Amino acid sequence: MKTYIKANKKEDFIDELASIMPPERVERAKREAEKEIFQIRLSELRKKMGIRQEDIKSFTQSGISKLESRRDMKVSTLIEYLDSIGMGVEITAYPKKVIKKRIDAVTLLKVE
Repeated sequence: MKTYIKANKKEDFIDELASIMPPERVERAKREAEKEIFQIRLSELRKKMGIRQEDIKSFTQSGISKLESRRDMKVSTLIEYLDSIGMGVEITAYPKKVIKKRIDAVTLLKVE
């Protein structure tokens, strides 16, 4: 009789996998995943706003398609895209590590 082990949560599998991989490879995989998620979020935002690619006047339809599938872009392009779908942008800097002197998150840019 075969016994199958089923993880209770997806995180259990990911945590187990991360524990056997070199830390730098785990970080690289996380960065790549964030880029993929970024692409999905852009098109989802536009759709939630009820806007079709063809409706955006500041970009061509093919330009929007390319922009939404890019893995990286200039901040100015992101601001222009989000503005064209009626969204604002806020960029916040925060310390990654705990340091002796407490530093709060700082908003670097806010475009409404």
